[in-house]
Amino acid sequence: MTTGTWGSTSVAERGEWLPVLDMPAPGRQRRLTVLFRYLLLIPQFIAVWVLGLVATVLVFVGWFAALVMGRLPGPIASFLCGFIGYETRVTASQMLLVDRYPPFALKTPTDYPVRVGLRPGRLNRLAVLFRIILIIPALVVQALAWAGWFAVSFVLWLIVLIAGRMPDPLFEATAAIVRYRMRFMAYGLLVTSAYPKGLFGDADTWEAGTDRSATRPLLTSGLGRGLIALFLVIGLASASTASIIPAIGNQ
Repeated sequence: MTTGTWGSTSVAERGEWLPVLDMPAPGRQRRLTVLFRYLLLIPQFIAVWVLGLVATVLVFVGWFAALVMGRLPGPIASFLCGFIGYETRVTASQMLLVDRYPPFALKTPTDYPVRVGLRPGRLNRLAVLFRIILIIPALVVQALAWAGWFAVSFVLWLIVLIAGRMPDPLFEATAAIVRYRMRFMAYGLLVTSAYPKGLFGDADTWEAGTDRSATRPLLTSGLGRGLIALFLVIGLASASTASIIPAIGNQ
């Protein structure tokens, strides 16, 4: 069963393998597609929403199956892997990491620059039972980073529009957020038992002779890590403001 970027893996193998994101280094982007990026992606947003509804139903069914079998059934795992890859490709385009339009396909085309590696495997039944509780810390981190990036997204969009490319530190921070979101989804949808990590990047310990890309491993500079921290702070400030304003209005 093909479940990711690097060929076929068995659903029966262990699921602690951390999902990976493969993308090229930032390059030139067409200013016209940057200008109308969100308008162009409307059909993709609709497709992601519809597929997300299906994924919600399947993961509910898969949760019961995983409690009994210790893994997701093959067809459910295949669909959820496809959905995570699809959503990640759309998100990467939405967040201006790539210029090429995402394909309407659950299976990653061989020539598309954004690729996700997933290996569904064995799941700890106890962790499956309490997954909704275990995932809360990762949910908070993902939500804050996501909210922080989008709080200043207009400024980031202007930078890419004017420069015609995404600056390297901004690429590092944005790719880190997209990758963490992908890993969060893979854990939440029971595709893997590997807890989301690596928001601030990876150590350069990649084995010699293995394939590398701009995000595999994801090596972040000091400025890139600083931007990630800034997005988290902005996300926290946005969440605090959103909770304080209604409280003041009710007084």
